[in-house]
Amino acid sequence: MDSVQFRSMESGIPMDNEYTIDIWKGVVMKTISNLFILLSLAGIISVAGLALAADNPAAKPAPDAKAVPEPAKKLQEDIIKTEAGDLKITFIGHGTLMFQYAGKVVHVDPWTKLADYSKLPKADVILITHEHADHLDPKAIEMLRKDSTLILLTQACADKVPGGKVIKNGESQTVAGLKIEAVPAYNIVQKRPDGTAFHPKDSGNGYVINFGKTRVYVAGDTENIPEMKKLDKIAVAFLPMNLPYTMTPEQAAEAAKSFMPKVLYPYHFGQTDPKLLVNLLKDVKGIEVRIRDMK
Repeated sequence: MDSVQFRSMESGIPMDNEYTIDIWKGVVMKTISNLFILLSLAGIISVAGLALAADNPAAKPAPDAKAVPEPAKKLQEDIIKTEAGDLKITFIGHGTLMFQYAGKVVHVDPWTKLADYSKLPKADVILITHEHADHLDPKAIEMLRKDSTLILLTQACADKVPGGKVIKNGESQTVAGLKIEAVPAYNIVQKRPDGTAFHPKDSGNGYVINFGKTRVYVAGDTENIPEMKKLDKIAVAFLPMNLPYTMTPEQAAEAAKSFMPKVLYPYHFGQTDPKLLVNLLKDVKGIEVRIRDMK
């Protein structure tokens, strides 16, 4: 095979193969060297830019921007006039309430998810309706408890709250000068997939609290049960309206009409629109429906 000859690009003089290869090696190495220099310069410029940005206060987030706590929610309150003075109701949320009357403080189903109990008055009486976690919170109870606090609860709650006193449906106790009646609270229609009720009969309590002659009914988690027809002279009532666990607005309306409270608060209503209850009872004389923040 004939040998291949290369010629100089400038003179056209034939060049030896090895010499030609050496020239191309030099070109390649020079190109790589120049590329390396360019990359190094780009890196230096990039680092310098980051350093300048780091020293620029405008480029930095405020150090405490995420540390500012949200303001505490202001709890709604109502005053109910009684023969022996004002009854103040504090609407903490969901199924959780606080009553203040004649120097006494009654907490119902306190729940730390809804309030900072270190900032609320200690309890003279704590009422627990049933054992579900949104109603029975041992931490909240301990925060509210003092040496003289009396706790009324169901049998299912007793093991989780040392020192509590069990009260059954149909029983009453006078504690801190207040007569408290335990009444039934259970499901008839609403059940779990296995057929058991969300709130079985004889397990949970509702409570009627007698503030002097002013009777307040806190229903607990219940449906429109026949026992409600036996409630007498209820001035203020709290009825739950949270499907699938308690009542529809229609059931709550029928329940209210069965015992005719003067003031009715829908509570524990979740995503249900409480205005539906207002509309259902708009033509019923003698019941004032009040909506508060009690999801």
